Amino acid sequence: MENIDPNARDRADMERLMAGQDTALNDLMERHAAPVFHFLCRMVGNEDDANDLGQETFARVFRARANFRLSDKFSTWLYTIAANLARNHFRWRARHPSISLESSADDPEQTLESILPAQGPSPGEQTIVAERAAIVRAAVARLPEDLREAIVLCEWEERSVAEAATILVTTPKAVESRLYRARKILRERLKQWL
Repeated sequence: MENIDPNARDRADMERLMAGQDTALNDLMERHAAPVFHFLCRMVGNEDDANDLGQETFARVFRARANFRLSDKFSTWLYTIAANLARNHFRWRARHPSISLESSADDPEQTLESILPAQGPSPGEQTIVAERAAIVRAAVARLPEDLREAIVLCEWEERSVAEAATILVTTPKAVESRLYRARKILRERLKQWL
């Protein structure tokens, strides 16, 4: 089973899921849960929200299994669902702003990954890298939603322009335009770091 094309495995699992074999969802989740979680983390900027949205993504896959066309690429369909949930989350969050009582005032973005010791660069190098990464994440987070989606999908998720266009329900030309505008804005905002 190791040499099978991932798209063929996804298609086979979706066929099983559509035929009533609910355990096929476990196989799909095993392969796709971590990448979807990382995508959602980059989109919403919060691990808890990304985890919730990731679970909802697979719940929607299960509920909409009959709507999946076996001729389509599963990962594109999956990321379309995840991107739509992230958009809905942003809209909801814009209408319902909140302040976390659990995060410290000093570092509201602190995660488990940021406090665990790492093996590698010196603390000084780590500080510079972490500072740059935080600045880039913040600059990407401040992009308009359509530009942020294009950057996250094409740069961080390494999706093709065509696949990003399918996920975002637009044209490849529109994605290219969004990427161009996003990169231009980011270059301006990050020029002191480049």
